[in-house]
Amino acid sequence: MIRALLSATLGAAIILAVAALFLFRPPLANAGPLCGTASFYGRESGPTMANGQRFNPNAMTAAMWGPRFGTRVRVTDQRTGRSVVVTITDRGPSKRLHRLIDLSEGAARRLGMGGLAKVCLSTP
Repeated sequence: MIRALLSATLGAAIILAVAALFLFRPPLANAGPLCGTASFYGRESGPTMANGQRFNPNAMTAAMWGPRFGTRVRVTDQRTGRSVVVTITDRGPSKRLHRLIDLSEGAARRLGMGGLAKVCLSTP
């Protein structure tokens, strides 16, 4: 009986610890400058995003792992120096693609992106 109770308590503690890692992430400002590859996505992503809102390819939105939905991020193209402020509304890009952020078509157009771009992220 006591062994079962200890086992259940330990299991619950492990689950809470893992959940805390995902729920209580530090804000982007504390992470320092993040630089990497950006891509953009369009209508093929589907009608709704991970936050439940309808996808608008012309909106200043982006998909990124880590920051909470609604976090605003300044994305600066290292080649041109242009920057846009986007709101994180979706999760992605696929981690196997080794990309930092996926921008909406509207944000990519404002940056002058034709495909992939080297970018740096900061707080607005």
